[in-house]
Amino acid sequence: MIDELFKALREIKKRGITILFVEQNVRRTLQEADRAYILETGRVALSGTTAQLCEEDQVKKAYFGTEVCGI
Repeated sequence: MIDELFKALREIKKRGITILFVEQNVRRTLQEADRAYILETGRVALSGTTAQLCEEDQVKKAYFGTEVCGI
């Protein structure tokens, strides 16, 4: 089901339509998104392109451990 959802989102994106998507699967979301906002306690803690966020030590430690982002 998740794969189908992301497939549908990719199709919408191809049409040039902006999508605001809230998701807890950071790895998968950063693979699909152009930009992202990371919230902590209801506030934007970090924002930027997915490439920028994957370079942030705070994001690496919190979501990927020693692994790279994978985008």
